[in-house]
Order: sequence, then structure tokens, then C-alpha cells
Amino acid sequence: MPESLSNQVENIAPSSDDATPTLSDKKYGMFGGVFTPTLLTILGVIMYLRTGWVVGNAGLVGGLLIIALAFAITAATALSMSSITTNIRIGAGGAYSIISQSLGLEVGGSVGIPLYLSQALAVTMYIFGFREGWLWAFPDHPAFLVDLGVFVLIFAIAYASAGLAFQVQYGILAVIIGSLVSVGVAAGTGSMEHSLSEIRLWGRFPGSPEDGFPGTSFWGVFAVFFPAATGIMAGANMSGELEDPRSSIPAGTLGAIGISFVVYTALAVWLARSASPEELVSNYTIMIDRAYWGPPVVAGLLGATFSSALASTVGAPRILQALGNHNVLPGGGWVSARTRRGEPRNAILVTGGIVLATLLLRDLNAIAPLITMFFLITYTMINFVVFTEQTLGLVSFRPLLQIPRTVSFAGVVGCLFAMFIVNPTFSLVALAIVVGVYGLLLRRSLEADLSDVRSGLFVSLAEWAAKQVSGLSTRQERAWKPNLLVPVESADRLRGTFSLLRDIAAPKGSVKLLGLASEHTPERLRKQIERLTDSFRRQGVFASSTVVQGSAFAEDLTVGVQALSGAFFRPNILFLPLPDTEARECDYRSVLRDLSEERMGVALFGRHPDADIGQRGEINVWISDRSPDWEVSMDIGNLDLPLLLAFKLRRNWDARMRILTVVEDPSEQAAARDFLETVTDLARMPDTDVVVEAGEFDRHVSQAPQSDLSIFGLARKPDFAFMRRMTTATHASCLFVRDSGQESALA
Repeated sequence: MPESLSNQVENIAPSSDDATPTLSDKKYGMFGGVFTPTLLTILGVIMYLRTGWVVGNAGLVGGLLIIALAFAITAATALSMSSITTNIRIGAGGAYSIISQSLGLEVGGSVGIPLYLSQALAVTMYIFGFREGWLWAFPDHPAFLVDLGVFVLIFAIAYASAGLAFQVQYGILAVIIGSLVSVGVAAGTGSMEHSLSEIRLWGRFPGSPEDGFPGTSFWGVFAVFFPAATGIMAGANMSGELEDPRSSIPAGTLGAIGISFVVYTALAVWLARSASPEELVSNYTIMIDRAYWGPPVVAGLLGATFSSALASTVGAPRILQALGNHNVLPGGGWVSARTRRGEPRNAILVTGGIVLATLLLRDLNAIAPLITMFFLITYTMINFVVFTEQTLGLVSFRPLLQIPRTVSFAGVVGCLFAMFIVNPTFSLVALAIVVGVYGLLLRRSLEADLSDVRSGLFVSLAEWAAKQVSGLSTRQERAWKPNLLVPVESADRLRGTFSLLRDIAAPKGSVKLLGLASEHTPERLRKQIERLTDSFRRQGVFASSTVVQGSAFAEDLTVGVQALSGAFFRPNILFLPLPDTEARECDYRSVLRDLSEERMGVALFGRHPDADIGQRGEINVWISDRSPDWEVSMDIGNLDLPLLLAFKLRRNWDARMRILTVVEDPSEQAAARDFLETVTDLARMPDTDVVVEAGEFDRHVSQAPQSDLSIFGLARKPDFAFMRRMTTATHASCLFVRDSGQESALA
């Protein structure tokens, strides 16, 4: 056997997964649509040329253990894949469709794009494998012409129709069965000359002949064999053309895996009893030599590589067509086009161009492991999708084939384990490529026509977190952030405070718009509020909205606040503009009195008619006279929320901040200054100016350094006349703030 053939097989790509005939007028049953293509992808070139080498290195027990471990990993993936296909209407693209419907187009595309390229490159790998096998039988034939001839034949079959490709695969299946019959006849006519007591149960792992037998390990042998067990997605990709996909995919896939496992196990026992370990590790064609008649085995070897190349040529365009159909790729409309019979001819042409270009490179051994990694990442994601769905426990996940959660979890762990055993370097490269593609697709904001489970995933995480928090202390000062509740009667009035609300809430806070609609305006107000909510979100602030229909402002607002107080993510600050009528003042007093029991902070905004918010460069925080009690403790009175809001605005505006107070008794000035300086130090608000004056409060307010916003405390019994006076005296817009008792500037 030529050395190039052994090198080629050493780096062989995994079996194709996406043989996806799409004849719109043809429906396939379990045998033709699932079982046959899956079986052909597993009984491939490694079975013919590497099973003996595995047993020779690892011994019979070690070889059987490697076979069992590889098939256990792919069987877990097949069970996960079978389960999910009985729960969704799987579309074109096979694994891409499964992942996209669960985790979104971005995740599906990040796996689907590399998977498509891997399948296209796998065609070239299989053609090279076929050529080496052909040259072993006909060494005088020109290598490039063999490659080109096989490519033309495969491309012509795939371009004609997927149905023709499947008819060809029936013939290949017969050839492979014939090769196994030749082996079986040999076993029955005396080829097994070594008894079980004479064979080596655990090998010495000498390695490969082309390297001079440098030695290897159990996991090194596993890495060579593992690709043989892959190739289980053919049935899932055929779902649109199956008569009964929900029963055909599980039965056909699992049946093919089971029969393949039996075949590999039987071959391992036959080879161990038919040749010595030295022969097994040094002669890759031992299966041909020990068969009853060698030519059928050679034909089976050629048929295996041809079948895998044909399956990839049929399957890869289906993935490309599906990617184009969702505009994951540029020019998606062109590659997603199909003929009247459902054939993705444009995608086939693109794939054929890629294969032809890579044929000219003549050697893809360097990237063969990367192809394997992309297949394993795909299998990992399929297992992860099922494990996620099972963990979320959503009602929408009710597959007809139920599997234990341990199976999907074992599939995830097993596939990741196999990746890093086969080739750690290429595993990291493949993961980096997938993450990079995901980042690019995330920027494109793809729109899917199907829902996914991402929202359910985040809701489940939020519910879990809420349950954990409910068992902790009710005091959450360290986790405080501004979550504003903003009553809205007129969207036009809210636009005037939009930027202030955004600057208070950003970046981690939120805004809840509570529409208070009269009997005749709810729908109009709802649409206006939804537009404002979208505007907040575009500005990077999480916002939500709801509308309460009623006729009494105070009653409607109180009911809304009380209803929201039971929510886990409840608002903690009620934001209101200063009232402009006596009737509205009465409403405010009623609301604020009722809110005293809801432990919600309050911020009343008084807009200066001329200055508005100004240049957002100066903030004054006014502290009431506390004489003679200037002692600092964790309870600093109604000062926590004013300081926290001032700090938020200072940071978002990059502004200068002052804390000011006016004492009646000049002898209290020193104590007042010490108090304010200590508070700013404990509150970790450096570069904050402290101003302490003595005398008449109103006079010093009007003479204080100019600010763009002044913040005052809000008394339990609000004095609206005082608020209007301060707005005039400061020549600036003002916030009048009352603590909820749930925040702390010193925490």
C-alpha cells in the first residue's frame, strides 16, 4: 500500500452528515431516507484501513473499549438529535436548523457557516482518499485525472438530483455488504487461526509504520479511530422529504448506529484472531489480505470514499441554501434559490467551485483535523440544545422521544472531550472561528421567522435568581440601582424629561412607564408610550411600559404602584413633575401618603422655564440644617437617595458636584462642615466641594454657586410653595427627593 494512502487515511475527515435530498415530489421512508445514508457514512474508509491498526495497537480489549467509547459519544448525540427532531418542524440545513430554532440564527449561523465549509472541504478529502485507493489498484493512472474524473462524476450526480444520488448509494451499500460477506466467508473457512487465549488483550501501542513505530497511547489511537463513528445527521437533514420524520429519524439513525457498532466489534474480533499484532499495526490493508476474496473489499473501500464524497456534495449545498434563506450570508437570495423540483442548483454550483478550487491544492492534510473539529462542535451544540431545553422545563419542549437529561449532558461532555483528545490546537482554533463568526452575525441583527428558547433561558435564569434572592436578607443596599416608575398622562410632557430620566437610569437602571389613560385615550397613549420605550432602549436604558385605564389620577397611580410593588424587579423611585394646579397638589399628597407604606423613593422634578437642565456641568445638593445633631452614622436621614442620584448624574454628565447646607447658628458651621466632609468620604465621592453658610436659607440659596440642577430633600408633608420658590431662587431646574429606606449612600 502506498505511503500517501496511509497518510491520507491518518488525517481523514469525519463522515458527511448532511445528505439532504430535497425532491419536492418524492418522499423517502426510513430505510432509504435515514438508515442507508447514515450507515454508509459510518461504514467508511477507517473501517477498511484502520480497524486492524487500532486492534494491533490497543489489543482486543483496548480496541473494543475504543470502539465502544467512540460509539457511546455519537450514540448520545444521536439520541439528542432524534429527541429534538420529534419536537420541532426541522427545516433545511439539518444541524443548522436545529440549533437556530433553539438558540437563534446567530448561534446557528456561527456553527452552520464553518460546518458548510467543512463539508465542502470534506468532499475534496474524500476524493483524495478515493484516488489513493484507486492508485493502489491502478498505480499507472495519472493522479490529477483520477481526482478530476471522480469530481465530475460526483458533481454531475448531485447536480442532476438528490434522488439519483440516493439510487447510487443503494448500489454502494450492496458493494459494502459484499465486502463484509467476503470477510464473513473468510471467518467461516478458517482465517481465524488464533484462539482467544492466544491473542493480545491489551496492546503495547507501538504506533504507525510510516513514523517508524515511535509509540503512541490509548487516547492517540482513539483520536485516529473516532471520526469513523461520526456521520449521524443524514436522517435529520432529510426530514422535509421523509414520509414520517418523527419515527423515521430515531429508528433509522439509531438502527444504523447499532448495526455499525456490531460490524466494527465483529471486525475487531475477526482481525485479532486472523493476524498477529505486528501484522495488524504494520499492514493497513490486512482486511483485504485476510478476506476470502480481496477485490470485493477493495471495491468496498472505493465505494466508502465515493459514497462519503457524494453525500457531502449533496448535503453541503442544503446547508448553504438554508443559510442564504435566512440571509445569514451576503447574497442570500441567490444561493437560497431552488428549482421547481426543490434542487438548490445555485448552492450546488458554489459548492462545486469550492471543491474544484481545493482540488488544485492537492493536499489538505494540514487542515483535516479542523474539519473534524467543526463536526464535533456541531454535535456538541445539538446535545447542548437538548440539555438546555430539558433544563428549562418549558411546556413547548415535549418531544415524542424522551431521553434522560444525563444522556444529553454526557453528549456535551463526550464531544468536548473528543475534540481535545483528537487535536487540542485545532479545537481551540475551531472554537475561536465559531465565536468570531457569532460576533459578526450578532452585529447584523438577523431577523428569524421562528421563535427560539433564548428568552425562556433568560427568564429561567431570572426566576432562579429571584428565588435565591428571596431567601436572603431583605436589605439590598449594595445592589441598589435606580429603577424609575414614571406615570405618563401625556407623551408630549414626558419628552421634556427624557434625557434626565435616561441619565439617571443609565447604564444599569431601568425606566417603567405607567400610562394613566382616560376612558377615551388608552390605545393612542399606549402607542405613544411604546415609541418612547423603544427610544429608551435605543439609548441603552432598559425600559418597559404598561397602561392603566381609569379616570382618577391619584387612585389609578396608587393602584399601579401597589400592583408593581409585588414584582421582583420592582421600581424603587417614583418620578413626577411638580404639580401645576391645586387639585393635582391634593392628588400628590394623597399618593405620597399612600406610598409611605410601599417603601418607594420619590423624586419631584421642577423644571426652570428658561434654564431647563442647562449645560449639565454643575450639580448642587442641598442638605437641611441638622443642628445640633451632626454625628455621622449609617442612618444619615433623608440624604441617601439625593446623594446617589447626584452621583449618578455627575458620572453620566462628567459634572462638578457640591454639597451645601445653611445653618441658623454660626457656631454650628464647623460641625456641619465636618459632617459633610465625613459623609462624602464615607460615600466615596471624591472631588466633591463642601459649602457651609450661616444665616437665612433663602438668601444663601439665591447667592449660591450656579448649578444646572439643584437637589433638595422632600419632606414627608410636601411644601409645594417652597419647591416653586427654590426653582426660582436657584435659577435652575430642581429635584426634590425622598428616601425609600432601601438605599444607602454609605453602603
